[in-house]
Amino acid sequence: MLDFRPVGYVVGLLVFGLGLSMLLPMLWDSYAGNGHWFTFLESALITCTVGGLTALASANGVTDRLSIQQTFILTTVVWVALPFFGALPFYLGATDASLVDAFFESISGFTTTGSTVLTNIEQLPVGLKLWRGLLQWFGGIGVVVMAMVFLPALRIGGMQLFRTEGFDTFGKILPRAGQIAQSISIIYLTLTGLCFVAYLAAGMSAIDAIVHAFTTIATGGFSNSDMSFMKYGPGAEYVASFFMILAALPFVRYVQFVSGNTRPFFQDSQIRTFLAVIFLLSTLMGLWHVVEFKDFNEVILRKVFFSVISIITGTGYVSVDYGSWGAFAVSFFFFLGLIGGCAGSTSCSIKIFRFQLLFASIKTQLQRIQSPHGVFSPRYEGRVVEEEVLSSVISFFVLFLVSIGIFSILLGLSGLDFVTSISGAATAFANVGPGLGDEIGPTGNFSGLNDVSKWLLAAAMLIGRLELLVIYAILTVNFWRN
Repeated sequence: MLDFRPVGYVVGLLVFGLGLSMLLPMLWDSYAGNGHWFTFLESALITCTVGGLTALASANGVTDRLSIQQTFILTTVVWVALPFFGALPFYLGATDASLVDAFFESISGFTTTGSTVLTNIEQLPVGLKLWRGLLQWFGGIGVVVMAMVFLPALRIGGMQLFRTEGFDTFGKILPRAGQIAQSISIIYLTLTGLCFVAYLAAGMSAIDAIVHAFTTIATGGFSNSDMSFMKYGPGAEYVASFFMILAALPFVRYVQFVSGNTRPFFQDSQIRTFLAVIFLLSTLMGLWHVVEFKDFNEVILRKVFFSVISIITGTGYVSVDYGSWGAFAVSFFFFLGLIGGCAGSTSCSIKIFRFQLLFASIKTQLQRIQSPHGVFSPRYEGRVVEEEVLSSVISFFVLFLVSIGIFSILLGLSGLDFVTSISGAATAFANVGPGLGDEIGPTGNFSGLNDVSKWLLAAAMLIGRLELLVIYAILTVNFWRN
């Protein structure tokens, strides 16, 4: 019989820690004297009580080893439980949010999607602004740990390719996860601190700088303004662009870099490809803008690069309404959001390495057709790629596209128009943030959607953040039989 106690113990501790973190915005609200601090105190008491009791009740089942089933369940339950309790300050607080709106905002934060149902964000209590930033910051570091510890061990979506680089942890997930999280946390905190200082230097206020530092390093996209980066100056856009790129690079390379092994960072084909894609696509969009509008200057160049970096990393900040640039730009940014950053980063979507493996597989097939008697094998960074990895990657591509199609149909049945349905499904599964159209486009908001659509999109955000196969595996009968 499956023992849920190890899962309950870890989940309980994480929920308890989340409750303690609510004291930070509580103290800031108390200092600001806006009277909203009690909402965070109430939320913290509820969260800490439930988390603490769950951990205590499960403590007698703690083990150093987790089975495959327990690992799948732990990964899923954590990403459901934390957004649930993270929604309490929205549900009980000044936003007057409904249950679905509170959960949508929270899970959008934890999955670093960045889609929001809140309006008049600048008028929110300072504690809620900080809480939105913290949700994405926690989610960002959770994404990196998951990508380096759990997904390679579970052989999800080709992530097993990085199993040796992200430390071999299968069968010893709990103790090794602590060691990995410690190394990651130092890098994560350092990047956040540097980003915060840079935003201050660019002219942001303290609260804007800290929240945007949180959401930039998490590639989340929550902003303290309904206008996102349209509110801030050129300096802030350059800072955001630089740190969004840094956050979308593999964190294991940072760990290796600071430990003195700098060669992997500069020789990583994923990093080189990612940077090359940003440069080429930004150049393409810039040239198209020149041809289409007969105008090009520093402002346009900055907006183009900022938009490309924001969407490809899945951050979702907006500094210009690129939807007004015409049909080509709309299509361009739609497909751009499906690319993603590097594996093992806070970035989202399909990821660069999967495209590299897909193209390597296609190249090999073409070689075999051209030379039937030759022996060809797909390679990644000089290594032969195992058939299992290729099969996992191709399965991910198929499931990703099929999932977007199914959820687009469901969203259409819930009452949304075609453009909103398909772009909403795509941006949710890719965890990008803005969709297309007047309602959920780059200058829009998800608040006007019906409750059914919001629940569907919340589910899509969760499935997409867990790389699809984690959730789908749990829904099979064989998973529970085995």
